[in-house]
Amino acid sequence: MKVLFAAPEKAWGGFFDMLRSELPDHDFEATGGFHVTSLADTDVLIPTMCPVTAAMLVDSSRLRLIQQCGAGLEGVDIKAAAQKNIWVANVPTDISGNADSVAEIGIYLMIGLARKQRQMAPNLAAGKMGEPQGMSLKGRTVGIVGLGGIGRALASRLAPFGVRLAGIKRSGLRRAKQELGLQWVGSPADLPGLLTQSDFVVLTLPLSTESRNLIDETALAAMQPGAFLINLSRGGIVSRKALEVALREGVIAGAGLDVFWEEPPDPADPIFAHNIMATPHIGGVTDLSMQGIVRVVAENIQRVTRNERPLYTKDT
Repeated sequence: MKVLFAAPEKAWGGFFDMLRSELPDHDFEATGGFHVTSLADTDVLIPTMCPVTAAMLVDSSRLRLIQQCGAGLEGVDIKAAAQKNIWVANVPTDISGNADSVAEIGIYLMIGLARKQRQMAPNLAAGKMGEPQGMSLKGRTVGIVGLGGIGRALASRLAPFGVRLAGIKRSGLRRAKQELGLQWVGSPADLPGLLTQSDFVVLTLPLSTESRNLIDETALAAMQPGAFLINLSRGGIVSRKALEVALREGVIAGAGLDVFWEEPPDPADPIFAHNIMATPHIGGVTDLSMQGIVRVVAENIQRVTRNERPLYTKDT
């Protein structure tokens, strides 16, 4: 089978080479960028960050599976794929180690912002010891927007820091509060209540029509002036313009971003002149998560080869 990887060969921690080693009997090709020129001779597409539109599927007569190497399928036209009898599948964050890895980088961004990481190298260079004074996580309120796999993994890891935990969830609020030790929990309609009380607002929800630009000018204005926004989800959940204004005018203290509005982002984007701690979409790129993701993706490719239904398929 021909497997097309829509990314540079070395992207995502060497995922391509790991998968190719796992399935030596299949033909693998990497596009070299986050794009696809043609699907005419492809049996399995791994889209990564490349959108998959109905127009792209016109010449996909051989395509049998669109297999994401993570959870995000917001860029895939699942309806168009279903009309052509193409399976669409992902790898849920909580079964691969991905959620654990993303939660860890979320804490890294929180600590980096709280301890003023951007000032550390200049202070070392200038011989300024004992500076800057940071902010402890202990006693602070962390608001987690989205209590799926990543949100739950984050909550469990934050509890030992002595923080107060608040969360937003669509359903099962009472159960989530009890299981995760939350001090406050609300539905999506209660988002303003979470924003006003949180020292850190962490986004761990999927991108959808409802969540796009969820964090806009109004939402940012509801946050405390000393608060930090951490985005571990997708860039489109935050209004870029609103965030830049909020950072420039001191509406919030800073932001931690592992995801962006365009990927890769422009290094010259003026938003980076503000108090932002950024990582290149590596939240899930660890040895643990890559091993788990490769295991599921390899299994699904083998299932399609045997004319079996893949795991974790998505319907319209």
